[in-house]
Amino acid sequence: MSNDTTLTRDITATVIPAGDTHTLTAGTSAHIMQTLGGSVTVRTDGGLFRITRENADALAGFDVSKLGGAEPAAVASGEFSEAAVWSAMKTCFDPEIPVNIVDLGLVYDLSVEKTPTGGHALEVKMTLTAPGCGMGPVIAEDARQKIAALPTVESAKVHIVWDPIWTPQMISDAGRKALGLE
Repeated sequence: MSNDTTLTRDITATVIPAGDTHTLTAGTSAHIMQTLGGSVTVRTDGGLFRITRENADALAGFDVSKLGGAEPAAVASGEFSEAAVWSAMKTCFDPEIPVNIVDLGLVYDLSVEKTPTGGHALEVKMTLTAPGCGMGPVIAEDARQKIAALPTVESAKVHIVWDPIWTPQMISDAGRKALGLE
């Protein structure tokens, strides 16, 4: 498949890195930059945009069924574990960087508490690669939705924190390899 496409209908997309929403109109030419975490990053004459799975069918010739990151394997198996939470977060990506938020070193803390009803309450502390990144709330909400979808999760919160400040040294070995930094 070519990475060049055209929009077949008007869609709402998120401006990268501002995080604002914008309408991309039918007929807009786009170049697909990455298809990770269940969304598509495209470059148009107007800049970079993140297109959700729900709108990816508007990309002419794009096979939405090949869009990864729909749901973590644990959702299908019906089991909850802390490892499943980490796996779910590994399906979340910064739309500009082809490495998941865990391997990028953005997730600082995961708290799993049992609820009185036997379920789980999750809280995650994560950061961003740059304090001014408008995509932070979008990435955090993506992570929250994915961990909230896990079995027996009754609540899920993702907090953006700035201490410690993120540095490239926080990238895991797998992330370094994916970025060609090894």
